[in-house]
Formats: sequence, C-alpha cells, structure tokens
Amino acid sequence: MNPVVIFLIIAGVFSFIIVSMSIRIIRPFEKGLVERLGKYQRLLEPGLNMIVPFFDTVIKVDMREVVLDVPPQLVITRDNVNVEVDAIIYAQVTDPVRSRYEIANYIVAATKLAQTNLRNVFGELDLDACLTSRDEINSQLRDVLDTATDKWGVKVNRVELQRIDPPVDITEAMSRQMKAERDKRATILDAEAIRQANITKAEGTRQSQILEAEGFAEAVRKKADAEKYRQVAVAEGEAQAILSVFSAIHEGKPDERLITLKYLEMLPRLAEGQASKIFLPYEASGIVSALSAMVEGIRPADGPKKPEPASSSTGESPPTA
Repeated sequence: MNPVVIFLIIAGVFSFIIVSMSIRIIRPFEKGLVERLGKYQRLLEPGLNMIVPFFDTVIKVDMREVVLDVPPQLVITRDNVNVEVDAIIYAQVTDPVRSRYEIANYIVAATKLAQTNLRNVFGELDLDACLTSRDEINSQLRDVLDTATDKWGVKVNRVELQRIDPPVDITEAMSRQMKAERDKRATILDAEAIRQANITKAEGTRQSQILEAEGFAEAVRKKADAEKYRQVAVAEGEAQAILSVFSAIHEGKPDERLITLKYLEMLPRLAEGQASKIFLPYEASGIVSALSAMVEGIRPADGPKKPEPASSSTGESPPTA
C-alpha cells in the first residue's frame, strides 16, 4: 500500500479522535467545570462547548434540586423525653464552582449537619411543643442549614420532619389523655344539647301559652265588642221606638179617656205573670175616677146617680154630705 495513503488514513483517524475529544455537550440541568492541568479554567454552559484535548478536563455538576434523607435518630427534649425523629432536606446547588471546591461531598455534610441541629432544636423544646410546633421547627432548621451551606454554594429550600415518635408509654398516656378529653367534650356537648332542648321546649310552651292567652283575650274583646254593639243597637232601637211613640202620641193629641183605655188594655198583660199579687200604681185612683166619668157620660140622663166608690188603694173613706 502506498505510504501516502497510509499516512492520510492515520491522520484522518487521529483528527477524528482529536475533534471528538475537543467537543463537550452539557445538558440543560448541568454546568461544566473546565480544569486545565489541574487548575480551574472556566465554566461551561449547557450546549456544545470546545476544549483543549489532552490538557482540559470537564467536570459536570447537576444543578437540579436534590432530596436528602436524614436517618432516624434519638433526641432528648427539654423535659428529658427520648424522641425518635427523622427529616427530609430539599437542597439545590447555586454555585457549581464552590460546591466542587469548597466541600468534598455537600450531600453527606448537609445530612450530618441536619442531624446535629435536630438534637439542638429538640433539646430546647418540651415534648408538647415538639409535637405541636412542626412548622416552627422546620423553619428554624431550614434557616440554620441554609446559613451553614451558603459558603458551599448550596441552598436549602425546605426541611420537613417526617416522624416524631415518643416512647410507647408516653404514647399510651397521651392516647388516654386525648380519649378523656374527647369524652369530656362529648359530655359537655350532650349536656349543652339537652339544656338547649329544654330551653327551646320551654320557650315553645311559653310562646304557645302567650298565643293562647292572646287568642282568648282577643275572643273576649270581640265578644265584649259584640255585646256592646248589641246593647247600643237595642238602646238606640228602644230610644227610636220611644221617640216614635212619643211623637205619634203628641201628634194625635190624646185625651184622658184614650190614655185610660190604653191603660186598661195593658192590665191583662200585667196579670199574665206567675205572681199571685198585682200591684197597682198610686195613680190608679185617678184612672178609676176617669173611668167612672166615662161611664156616667154614656149612662141615660134620667137615671139616678150613685155616689163614686172610694179607691181601695188609698184606704180613705168617701166624704159625707
């Protein structure tokens, strides 16, 4: 084979190898650190980048958020209760240069730092505060870890406590306490419900009695108004009748004889009662005298006149001649 052709083939292969070693592709979630002869040279952005082969080395750093699991551990609270806790840390690299050169392994460092600060935070709180102050503990741990990891080029976004497990005897005591508290609330609610029901029932009875009394009062009032109207109407009718009779009598100009006849017509009606005695008014003697005058007027003129009888009601004897 011709030496020139062999040389060209070798040069082509070598060129291909050189070009392939000079090209580096950085993905979107990565950053590239270029080290030339052991010294940091520059930072590569995502995309196609060129380096010097055989002299430059590229170290890729993942910029995505990572989840760090803090292993369970026993911590002692301020009231000397052993509590087993674990947590989760959400961290993200913000400066790839410092995360590479300031710390050997920021994941392990952040995990150990979280364990230490868990002991410190729980040691300052009582058990009840530890169980009821998760958000405060998370915020306090995040602030401490974020401050410590800032020089590493790592930012702690969130810290979440997964479990807080007190001892078994403490858990049982808390369960009994919660059950007693629930029973107490249930008893109070039942008593309040019975009290409210009695109040509502009493209010209903009272309202019913009030309505009944108001209805009875309204009925009595209407009955009294009706009786009043009836009496007024009767009185007005009687007054009108008396006025009509009085007017008719005066318009007819009656004499004593007519009055005497009307009086005699009324006597049988007076005797229709069950009473055994009849009382005649004092004016009966005058009526009898008027009646005798009427009889004398219709008697013949030639007949002898008899003396007038004395009135039995006055008890007086007739005068002597």
